[in-house]
Amino acid sequence: MPYYPKTAPEFKSLVESLAGKKVAVIGHVRPDGDCIGSQVALCRVLRSLSIESVCVNQDDVPATLKFLVENTPFHLGADFDFSGWEVVAVDCADDKRSGADVASRIPKPLGNIDHHISNTLYGETNLIEGTSSATGEILAGYFLDCGYEIDSDTANALYVGIATDTGQFRFPSTTKHTFDLAGILIECGVDLNRVNLELYERESFAKLELLQSFLKSFTLHFDGRVCVGLLTDGIYEQVGARTEDSEGLVDYARSIDGVDIGVLVEENAGKIKGSLRAKEQKYRVDTIAKQFNGGGHAAAAGLNFDSTIEEFLPLLLKAIEVQLENVSSAS
Repeated sequence: MPYYPKTAPEFKSLVESLAGKKVAVIGHVRPDGDCIGSQVALCRVLRSLSIESVCVNQDDVPATLKFLVENTPFHLGADFDFSGWEVVAVDCADDKRSGADVASRIPKPLGNIDHHISNTLYGETNLIEGTSSATGEILAGYFLDCGYEIDSDTANALYVGIATDTGQFRFPSTTKHTFDLAGILIECGVDLNRVNLELYERESFAKLELLQSFLKSFTLHFDGRVCVGLLTDGIYEQVGARTEDSEGLVDYARSIDGVDIGVLVEENAGKIKGSLRAKEQKYRVDTIAKQFNGGGHAAAAGLNFDSTIEEFLPLLLKAIEVQLENVSSAS
């Protein structure tokens, strides 16, 4: 029985249309495990089909994910000449999320493969599975449905995408479908010991200092239903951390007993990056993020906004308050 009976045939047609072309697989800025994992996996499968392919991202691969690209070509957007290359985007909800160094220099993507329900359908072929936990889950299903080879490196990449975007299989988007595909990937050669070591046992001391600062900033709102944590301007330089070190911090805010929505608000030179995580999908944090040029999933969303924390936080809290009232009135 196929995993994606409706869209897998479209994926196969897309892949067949790439024969004889050079393909750059792009992802989003500040890439996470699902982004890098999906880029690597698709690139490797295309190359196994004799389609020249490379991965390109505006930002470098985070340190904890570098093991995924050991055997796969990966380029920085600013250094890559897109002339003569077609593009397929993965895990990228809109055409601006690939970053200024990439978005302004690429043709319209031939393919757009994603699991964000806020995807703007910017590709020639748009393969969006909004109920899937990760783009890695979608690609795993596509590869199996189409009979494409999944070697151990590809299996590692897909598994990392699923494991990270489900919060180690804890988030509401995790389903039997997710576990079934993860199990098959393990059979395909996932090195669980190395994956877990690289993802969860190589934290830098600077990241722990960043976490300490984030935890100290916590404030509770709306009778303890919302927890907000801050990363203030200059904190990365202060503790010697990298921007990638903020990955996963928002989950600490959500993990508090009684909290329905956890929030991370980061300020950097007059620009805000926000992450919202809900314990239940009914809170539709993607609709909150959308009010600030963001988007994502019902229980996990992000945003980027030109502002300062002082100006932005009251606006965000008001939007969250309205959403909480809407959920309560609908119950």
